[in-house]
Amino acid sequence: MRRPPSDPSSERILKLRISMTLHFNPPPRKVCLLRLSAIGDTCHALAVLRALQTAWPQTQFTWIIGTLEAKLMTALVPEIEFITFDKRRACAEALRLRRVLAGRDFDLLLHMQLSLRASLLSRQVHAPIKLGFDRARARELQGWFTNAQIAPARREHVLDSLMGFVRACGVEPGTPEWHLSAPLAGAAEPPILVISPCSSHRTRNWSALRYAAVAEHAMNTHGMQVILAGGPSPLEIQMGGAITQATGTPRATGASLINRIGSDSLPQLLQLLARSTVLLSPDSGPVHMASMVGLPVIGLYAATNSERSGPYFSRPWCVDKYALAARKFLGKSAASLPWTTKIERPGVMDLISVADVTDRLDQLMRERRSLPNPHGAEI
Repeated sequence: MRRPPSDPSSERILKLRISMTLHFNPPPRKVCLLRLSAIGDTCHALAVLRALQTAWPQTQFTWIIGTLEAKLMTALVPEIEFITFDKRRACAEALRLRRVLAGRDFDLLLHMQLSLRASLLSRQVHAPIKLGFDRARARELQGWFTNAQIAPARREHVLDSLMGFVRACGVEPGTPEWHLSAPLAGAAEPPILVISPCSSHRTRNWSALRYAAVAEHAMNTHGMQVILAGGPSPLEIQMGGAITQATGTPRATGASLINRIGSDSLPQLLQLLARSTVLLSPDSGPVHMASMVGLPVIGLYAATNSERSGPYFSRPWCVDKYALAARKFLGKSAASLPWTTKIERPGVMDLISVADVTDRLDQLMRERRSLPNPHGAEI
């Protein structure tokens, strides 16, 4: 009995599962990115997009993205197509997405989200190559929905792991770049400390009293204007009020504290970060927005590991008590924990003292004129 003729597309998919690098010659015509959330991860995904745009200037890109994240990214990347997905209306949005994508074909899908919801959505994208994470990192059954994988890697920063998608496409990404098209304001005087005090996870947040102590130090020691920034959630509004109430009257002439929590859109927050001197924040989206505009970040890390999720260019400026938290709360060394382990326990952020942060701020203010900016300018 004769074997039926082989299907070339099936053979190609089989080869993709074996090879970790795709070779496009010529480059693909149409590429779809799937990364819905969160703000910080979409900032990382933008660096992936920019690397591929540089290598493939004629390629058309479409990005399937969450509605909140799209409010920032559509302002920064007007030249590509965005298809939004509202996670609050998942079933209705999945049906809408099917209609939007019906009859459309892509050469490549970059499936960069480790969630079952995103994987189910990926089935609506018609592409012969669906590139996802390697088997060890393809959580929530992502491997069932892809036919090509990036190269395995261990204990990488989240941004470096996403750059694995660029390398898997045969492109060497180099240093992450964002090439923001939206006009950004220049640095302001007096120097500005932005405090974005809240993460989306309550146990990652520092206390209002400690933020207030740092704000007083910044105003009285460095004559800084301190601006509280954040979204309109009840937790953030409450935190902003508590910090404002606990902060004393500045002694330094011209120093002040302004509470803008709940007042700024995401593009407005990015504008604020672009003209500021330093950001103080726990593990949250704004630390990665700051990286896009070259702003130094004093990140507060104990519940999470700054080497994995810290501000990419500012990890030396972070106050990282993750190793201490691992010993205190889990009785283990940080090196022995799985790379994605979070220590989100009540009191974990109390391991970070006010002195830890003010010492870092003092050092940064001494050195800020000579700090290299990833975009080539002095800070």
